[in-house]
Amino acid sequence: MTFREIEKIILADGWRFKKAKGSHYSYVHPTKPGKITIPFHSGDLDPRTVKSILKQAGLQ
Repeated sequence: MTFREIEKIILADGWRFKKAKGSHYSYVHPTKPGKITIPFHSGDLDPRTVKSILKQAGLQ
């Protein structure tokens, strides 16, 4: 799964872009606690990274 694919899922769930620092983008949700950081790299993200991001977002 690429950065753009996972970003599309996160944005559809209501997460909003907060900031970018280097190659990492941070997102916050208006009602869910915490933040999500997604690495912005070319190609596919590691499946374990994708699983962790989705778990933090409460989508898995």
